[in-house]
Amino acid sequence: MEWTDEGIVIGVRRHGESSAIVELMTREHGRHLGLLRGATSKRHAPLVQPGNVMRAVWRARLEGQLGLYSLEALTARTDLMIRVPHAAFGLSHMASLLHLLAERDPHPGLYEVLAAILGAIEDPDSAGVLLARFELAMLAELGFGLELDACAATGGRNDLVFVSPRTGRAVSEGVFLTQRIFEPRGMKLPDARDSFLSALKREAARASPFRRSHQ
Repeated sequence: MEWTDEGIVIGVRRHGESSAIVELMTREHGRHLGLLRGATSKRHAPLVQPGNVMRAVWRARLEGQLGLYSLEALTARTDLMIRVPHAAFGLSHMASLLHLLAERDPHPGLYEVLAAILGAIEDPDSAGVLLARFELAMLAELGFGLELDACAATGGRNDLVFVSPRTGRAVSEGVFLTQRIFEPRGMKLPDARDSFLSALKREAARASPFRRSHQ
């Protein structure tokens, strides 16, 4: 068995002295794990980091086996994840949500959403809205799509409010995720979500004096 695909690193777990089990969210093969030999080497360690986009070749004798990865970095975001706290917490939260998906179940649309969000998440003014869009996409993939094109009370399509990028209220509540996804599974909303929101607030507080001085 062998395939080649593009994937985003969402988890790395050390295995033995020099190898690691790498978890990718791939475009065509879903959330997929594989063993990477030499993962702790100087060549691989800086590349196999959460958020990085990889060209992945997966090989196994049988389809159900863990298999081996051969990886090549296409886009590196290690510096971003270190430099921008909300980006790291946001990725951690999205990875936690992706763990709700069955392994190896393709979700190409969700992969594209994840890739687009990671490409723009550095901007704190849009990061909250981006994360909310990923949560909505996850809800839809799990069968809980929300109708946001009309007012639930009046049926009207004018003056609709989606998510406020200024207040982040719809992002911070997380009502649908809690009630539809986590509580039925006996789980709590990931801590990374609160950490993401706290990081955004800290960054906004630091930016406020600078913005006022330039008005």
